Amino acid sequence: MSDWIVDRAGVTVSAFVKERADVPWTVAKRHVTSGKVFVDGERVTAIDARLAAGQRVELRMAAPRPHDPAREGVLVYDDPHVVVIDKPAGVSSVPYDERETGTAMDLVRGAWRRMGKPATTVPLHVVHRIDRATSGLLAFAKSKRAEIGLAAQLRAHEMERVYVCVAHGEVRPGTIESQLVPDRGDGLRGSTSDPERGKRAVTHVAVREPLRGATLCEVRLETGRTHQIRIHLAEGGHPLVGETVYIRDYRGPVIESPRLMLHAATLGFVHPITGERVALASEPPADFAAVVARLAYTKGA
Repeated sequence: MSDWIVDRAGVTVSAFVKERADVPWTVAKRHVTSGKVFVDGERVTAIDARLAAGQRVELRMAAPRPHDPAREGVLVYDDPHVVVIDKPAGVSSVPYDERETGTAMDLVRGAWRRMGKPATTVPLHVVHRIDRATSGLLAFAKSKRAEIGLAAQLRAHEMERVYVCVAHGEVRPGTIESQLVPDRGDGLRGSTSDPERGKRAVTHVAVREPLRGATLCEVRLETGRTHQIRIHLAEGGHPLVGETVYIRDYRGPVIESPRLMLHAATLGFVHPITGERVALASEPPADFAAVVARLAYTKGA
């Protein structure tokens, strides 16, 4: 455990932790949002909370994450073959190693347990993924036949996936197409001009609302490459608000956000067993809506 006394008023708790613990911004913010930081003995999870001179700040790395019902996820569709969860931001779609817990798969099983349903005997097959930092609709197949059917729709670009996001600057509507590679030469995923390399990625961008210093967009995926939306908008000069990776080339004013402003809002597919059309929608969560409201133009502003 580390503890410090605040020597100047007005600094945010995340900035204070970054400075005193000598860690990157992303790590400092994660310490705060995961409940590791206490001010005068009280847990603080808001990264923009302001400190007063003389307050005591403690970093308790062993402190458990506080219970947050909003992080449990909600099952929005569940039948014998397919389950869809509204995944919270900050939760991995699937475990990246055998020790990782608290993933979307765990949230599905947790919801089943709370409903009194079998939680461990039903298989969960991965159909697609959304980034850990992204919230929204995520589907799993509960049978091999369903997995094969949904995977075929993904390969044929027949599954409807629409996201809402907030990007820096004034975004113009249009279609972005490029060849994405795992390493563009500096360690980051990105686009290449070499037609023999990479995988084709197509993103359709529509504008919902201009904001102060940013744009609320609706984005439809034609292909589903890793970090596709984040890369395409960043390479066009409009990194997402809350972006921590694909923003190193951005030279404009950076808008602070407690989360990546990307939400999987619509998921549509043909049911792989019944053949019926399934259309699901999810409203952006409160933390997303709060950032949009903060940046929205108001009458007289």
